[in-house]
Amino acid sequence: MMTSNTTQATKKQYANNKAEHIGSFLRALKLKKARYDFADRVIYEETLRQVENAEIDNLIDIQLDLDCTVMTDGDFRRAWWHLDFLEQFNGIDGHKIRDGLKYKDAISKPYDVRVTGKISFNEDHTCLAHYRYLHEAIDGFATAKYCLPSPNMMLYPHLRNNRTYTEKLDEYAQDLAFSFKQAIMALYIEGCRYIQINDQFLAYLCDENYRAKEIDQGVNPEDLAKLCVEVLNKTLQNKPEDLFVALHIDRGNFSSSWLYSGGYEFLADHVFEKLTNIDRYLLEFDTERSGNFEPLEKLKNSQADVFLGLISSKKEMLETSDEIIERINTAINFLPLERLGLCLQSGFASMEEGNKISYDTQWKKIKLMNRVAQEIWG
Repeated sequence: MMTSNTTQATKKQYANNKAEHIGSFLRALKLKKARYDFADRVIYEETLRQVENAEIDNLIDIQLDLDCTVMTDGDFRRAWWHLDFLEQFNGIDGHKIRDGLKYKDAISKPYDVRVTGKISFNEDHTCLAHYRYLHEAIDGFATAKYCLPSPNMMLYPHLRNNRTYTEKLDEYAQDLAFSFKQAIMALYIEGCRYIQINDQFLAYLCDENYRAKEIDQGVNPEDLAKLCVEVLNKTLQNKPEDLFVALHIDRGNFSSSWLYSGGYEFLADHVFEKLTNIDRYLLEFDTERSGNFEPLEKLKNSQADVFLGLISSKKEMLETSDEIIERINTAINFLPLERLGLCLQSGFASMEEGNKISYDTQWKKIKLMNRVAQEIWG
């Protein structure tokens, strides 16, 4: 049985919350310009922070107006959902690369991280100051959720095969888990009681084409899945009992395009049955690329709830209440309704460029999500 050390009192705080966004929102032109101006040394960092703070304050007000009970800063201080966070660890550096990452219909900016030394948490990591501002700005009106990339994001072949940890994969995994555990504890000390771990590498393993590439290199994808579970379990081992943890598995989200395709069947026996201390899964189910609901049966004996990502953050077209409810009625064949909730498929702007949807549609989708959740769960 997949267990969690989260107290019942803590879980009860979130039990009635049946709708949740994934964290990132479209950046206003003013914010984008400020970030570009800072990069070009046109404005000082203090000026950029003032613009970011004002935009985050405005976003909090909008989330309050839309009845969001769990709120984020929209990733407004980040260019990437993951690299900004990862490159601040000791032993991990950001750097420009020749070509950007190729999505289905888009190419990202040519930037990545690399391992340059033994990995450890940097006590000056900006995530602490960023969370502190969010926590104080929300001021108890809602739950402040902090989103961070999974340590598994460092398990891609070009990252795990590095010179520092040559033939030391176990040590590499151990250092990743310990460093992320320290990051989470540092956020906890700042007052954070809800973290969302975003994991794209697990979606990579869902894709049979990428599993085949690993096999071609002599690597068993089953072993990688086991390693992912081991890293996350060690990261969350003995976590504070009043810390609520969500896991979002993302198939790539840039400029309304995607990276990976494949259902959750491959992960079910590993992640769904053996991962511990996960209180909530936020899972993509907006297109056929995500497969069907059947793998959710593997979570029947777990203590986690599952939020279905049935509303796309990629498409301008607004879903209908009827089609969302119809799919939820299908999902209850595999998990009871009280274990389910509703979420967006992903963020609206996992990278600062954002998806190809309008601001108006962004808010309409949040309203739709909350309205349908209220209709179904009350």
